[in-house]
Amino acid sequence: MAELPVDTKSPAQQARAVTRACKTASLATTMAGQNGQPYASLVLVAFDHDAAPILLISRLAEHTKNLLGNDRVSLLCDGTAGLAEPLTGPRVSLLGRAAKTEDPRHRARFLARHPSAEMYAGFGDFAFYHLTIERAHIVAGFGKIHWLDDYLYPGETEKLIDAESGILEHMNIDHADAVQLYAQKLLGRSGDGWSLCGIDAEGCDLIRENDLARLNFGRTIATADEARIELVRLVKQARSA
Repeated sequence: MAELPVDTKSPAQQARAVTRACKTASLATTMAGQNGQPYASLVLVAFDHDAAPILLISRLAEHTKNLLGNDRVSLLCDGTAGLAEPLTGPRVSLLGRAAKTEDPRHRARFLARHPSAEMYAGFGDFAFYHLTIERAHIVAGFGKIHWLDDYLYPGETEKLIDAESGILEHMNIDHADAVQLYAQKLLGRSGDGWSLCGIDAEGCDLIRENDLARLNFGRTIATADEARIELVRLVKQARSA
């Protein structure tokens, strides 16, 4: 997983760093008519600016049938990929309720992160779902375990939401070389053609074909000007790496 922000202090911020880096997650729902039998499945996941999960799922899928009968869900986000001992790595379980959403921002953020989903996002049986998180549980390694009631990002997001598309367009068109530096020098990713597909108060998401990478900021941001300052700082850091 990507390095945590340098100002990481709280388990909640650590949990968001884990979840925002995930491309997929395990969704647990309750099966109808099966005496409450739990059912787990693999889903693609994106995250809103406050780190609430967004899903695109078909009503023909078992998990969707389940949550239409019981909207309580749990989502496991695994940050242990590549570790020789996975149980020493971080993972986060999010508990809450799933509801269908038609918010254009949710659709845009999901498809920016998973562009191949565009081909079926318009099918009649597919819909976007937003998860309202009630509690979270982070295991950041042996003995580093916390229940969280404050998982969601608490800071201001509105100004950054309004500026996001402009920031992404500017960086991808006018500063594509900087984005490559982020991927190659700061995140150790190979290949050319990386682009920014999302930015939030705590970091930005990079994409190249089917590969996704998360770059956490050294400080939280709330405006386009603050984003510019942090992105410039990261370019300087990458060039001196």
